[in-house]
Amino acid sequence: MSTAAVAGKGLEGIVAANSGICWIDGDAGVLAYRGIDIHELAESSTFEETTFLLWNGWLPKSEELKEFSARLAEARELDPKIIDLLKSLPTNGTPMEVLRTAVSALSFYDADEKDNTHDANVRKAFRLTAQIAMIVAVYDRIRKGLEIVPADKSLTHAANFLWMLNGVKPSETATQTLDIALILHADHELNASTFAARVIAATLSDIHSAITGAIGALKGPLHGGANEAVMRLLQAIDKAGEDPVEHVKAMLESKQKVSGFGHRVYKTEDPRATHLRRMSEQLGKDSGNSKWFDMSRAIELYINREKKLNANVDFYSASTYTTLGIDIDLFTPIFAISRIAGWSAHVIEQLDDNRLIRPRAEYIGPEYPTHWKPVAER
Repeated sequence: MSTAAVAGKGLEGIVAANSGICWIDGDAGVLAYRGIDIHELAESSTFEETTFLLWNGWLPKSEELKEFSARLAEARELDPKIIDLLKSLPTNGTPMEVLRTAVSALSFYDADEKDNTHDANVRKAFRLTAQIAMIVAVYDRIRKGLEIVPADKSLTHAANFLWMLNGVKPSETATQTLDIALILHADHELNASTFAARVIAATLSDIHSAITGAIGALKGPLHGGANEAVMRLLQAIDKAGEDPVEHVKAMLESKQKVSGFGHRVYKTEDPRATHLRRMSEQLGKDSGNSKWFDMSRAIELYINREKKLNANVDFYSASTYTTLGIDIDLFTPIFAISRIAGWSAHVIEQLDDNRLIRPRAEYIGPEYPTHWKPVAER
């Protein structure tokens, strides 16, 4: 009883939108923002410059980048009522739950809340990009009983987050590492959270609703939580004093999933993993503790040899963030701190040429007509 062309399960392989933001060639292992290879951006760009590129479609000139960075820094403001909200939430709530709730509440205090024009959405994108990073840092301080650290508008986006999170000015290595990680996670075409954001935006709802929905999708362990699972695995192996390869071998023999390997799109190595592997290794050397990298590398080589699976973006981000001193349950919120750049770009692009996203379903229920019967005849 088909009513439409049959899609692959989970819409696999289905083209659902035209977009000029991000291009992926899964067979060749290519990821590009606005046509620029992710390797070039990771090696040469900054999060601010990459965000400008995603939102505008071109690399900024010097004055454009200076103005953009200043606008993003000036947006580091949270209404006191948002701070009160964060303080009122249970300290046993996960940071992703808190972030989802707080981003929804931000709309109450946004001057452009009811304006859905292009320029207003750009203004809101600046605020959301700055505010999401602040919310994650502020809530982490609150739940630990620490004083909130005020934003420093003289710092870069990455450096200010680490400053507000830890209360000490970050090293150049830590800042650069996080900055690159933010670039690598900034966009990834129609992943689950970005698609959710575009679907919500297409109804002509507001950008805060779209981003709240995206955060809800990112919260799911099949999307944003894999690096948390990777780190918990590494910690469990370390605590038990086990050989990482033997532990993973036993997991595979008992049909358990090892997080951080394989990808729905990439048939070769995830290009983001290339940089995160390198950063994890360098951070380990710089800190004098390469334990997490060494364990990760041993597991990666074994999985690649035995299962022909490559590490994805989540695998080495786990050891990278841990070596930076970041708590495990902040890994996915940091994903959001980065991905807001891409989410905003997609929401703006959707609304600039909008059509309601309304796919069809392949019906597999009882054959029509199946008639209603009185209770006594059932």
